[in-house]
Amino acid sequence: MSTTNDSADDEEGKIVSLSRKGQATIPKELREKHGIEPGGKVRIRENEEGEIVIEPVPTLRAFRGAATTDASGTSILEDERERDADRARRLERD
Repeated sequence: MSTTNDSADDEEGKIVSLSRKGQATIPKELREKHGIEPGGKVRIRENEEGEIVIEPVPTLRAFRGAATTDASGTSILEDERERDADRARRLERD
């Protein structure tokens, strides 16, 4: 499995070879550009035109706080954990 560095590359992208297991390596410059880390996830799908599309899947860390307004998701989670701990302490006393 390897990327080619010859005239087989075109304006539409890089051409890579498949391994015997059907695996392909995403070129380093594309992994870096799109933030695909080792062990990261990508989605492979077929679009309406029948083309195979590979899309990076954001990590949960990238979504942290995305649905909140003023407070960050982390601070909301910390507040909830503190309330849970207080509740647990009260239950232990009773």
